[in-house]
Amino acid sequence: MMAAIDNPTRFEEMRHAMVASQLRTSAVSDARVVDAMANVAREDFVPEALRSLAYRDRPLPLGGGREMNAPLATGRLLTEAVIGPRDAVLLIGAATGYAVAVIARLAARVVAVEEDAALLAMAPPSLAGTAALRMVEGPLTAGAPDQGPYDVIVVDGAVERLPDALVAQVRVGGRIVTGLVDRGVTRLASGERSEHGFGLFDFADMDCVVLPGFETPRGFRF
Repeated sequence: MMAAIDNPTRFEEMRHAMVASQLRTSAVSDARVVDAMANVAREDFVPEALRSLAYRDRPLPLGGGREMNAPLATGRLLTEAVIGPRDAVLLIGAATGYAVAVIARLAARVVAVEEDAALLAMAPPSLAGTAALRMVEGPLTAGAPDQGPYDVIVVDGAVERLPDALVAQVRVGGRIVTGLVDRGVTRLASGERSEHGFGLFDFADMDCVVLPGFETPRGFRF
């Protein structure tokens, strides 16, 4: 049984089934996103014991309280981001590197931020050799301002709020896509930074993994 699960051909079949049954049927309509997700081996970015579940349509636990987004959530975020081949992209929540590998096929340059060193250590060695990719270990909420400004910021998870310091790292006219947490419900949202400010607009109600550190400060109670 394990031999069948570890067979590269079997994983390729699972990957194409994910594209056909999860992505193409659910508004992941950007051909470049579909092609990238069809060619990145998702099983290489999950714990060994979970490789056979890499293409299921639910989040996967990575350890330390973190999870990998379901393929559809990442696919919808990247479709909404409209990443062009000349774009510089900041990814928040790199985790083990799956979304990084996908975005690297879409953009000219990717800076990926992750604060959990154990997750970064799980990234496959092949990722280190990806051209125009920089992995940054540091707080998710801080981003990587020294490498900006960016054309697109992708937050591969749900947050209660986006810090102003993070929004400031996307150029005027640039886009941010993210998951949002509202009273325990997650949805996907996007927005474009203008000279006058920034706002997010929901575009899909969808399960999305919650990222740490983006909680809205709670007021004092007397």
